[in-house]
This record gives sequence, structure tokens and C-alpha cells, in this order.
Amino acid sequence: MSRSSAQRKPIILASNSPRRRALLAQIGLCFSTDPSHVDERIIAGETPEDHAVRLARDKALVAAGHSGQGIIIAADTVVVLDNAVLGKPVDRNDAIRMLTLLSGNVHRVITGLCVMDADTRKSMQRTATTKVWFRRLSAEEINAYADSGESLDKAGSYGIQGKGALLVDRIEGCYFNVVGLPLSILGECLEAYGVPLW
Repeated sequence: MSRSSAQRKPIILASNSPRRRALLAQIGLCFSTDPSHVDERIIAGETPEDHAVRLARDKALVAAGHSGQGIIIAADTVVVLDNAVLGKPVDRNDAIRMLTLLSGNVHRVITGLCVMDADTRKSMQRTATTKVWFRRLSAEEINAYADSGESLDKAGSYGIQGKGALLVDRIEGCYFNVVGLPLSILGECLEAYGVPLW
């Protein structure tokens, strides 16, 4: 795809995540949003990486069907502890359960990314993985964080870009991946589609 033709194509984020919207704005992209709701259940035998990529592609396909044209950006982020996927908590008690599991341990944050041309349905799919070490948390800290409400709409029950930063000892890998969108990999994909970033 030529750079001039890509410039005429709208950029569509297949998500309503305020964190992903902020990251795209940070790199100067003009875009619209088309939240795509898909079945997020894990298929038996599916690895966390395969799961995240499949959901990202499913979201991209839904948005592509709505728009019919444009460059679709879709992502799905999962938190993995000992090969078990920790999704979004169903309530405060579930958040406390997850935070207790993560306390003092290292986990992986995996984002599946799909960039798709809505016209042709051709796509690029990539994954990013970041290791995150939680410091050992007291019951009081876990309860206080759960009471903040910040954990309720986030995989693994925490947000590193908010108060959840206080829970993290260190990371290895891309910080933006933990927020929900690995910008370096996204940039490579968009450049491959001729989207101007500079």
C-alpha cells in the first residue's frame, strides 16, 4: 500500500478503552473508535498468546465489517500467572483474590495486536510480552486498592498507569504493553501499511 493511499484511509481503533485512546493520541494519530464486542472465552488448548491474538483479530474483523474501509487497530491484553489467564474481575472480592495471587510474584502481560485493512481484510498480527514483578502486598494495601475501584475494568485487577503503579516493583519489557497497547510494535505495523507517523 502506498503512503498516499494510506493517508486517505481513516484509522479506527476497535476499542473504547480510555488507555488505548490516550496512547494513540500520544503518538499523534487521528482516529475514531468502534468498540468491538466478541466472545472472550478461552478455547481449550489455546495458549495465552494465541488467545490474545485471536481476540484481537476477531475485534478487527467486527470493526472492519462496520466501517468497510480504513485501517483497523485492535488489541487484547491478558495477564498470565503460572499459565493461568487472569481476566477482568467480576467484583471487589474477585479483585482481591487476583491481587493476592499476584502479590510477591512475577506475571506476564501479553497483548495480541491486529492491524487490518478493512477493504481487503489483510492483516498483521503480533504479540508483545512484558514481565511484571509485584512487591509483597499487605492485606490492608490489597483491600485499599480494591476499594479505589481502579481494578474493576482491568485484566489482572490492576492498572499500572494509575495507583496500581504502587503495587509494581519492576518490569521487564514494554511499559506501554502493560497499559494495553505496545506502541513500538504498533508503529512497525502501521508503517508497513504506509500510515505516516512522523
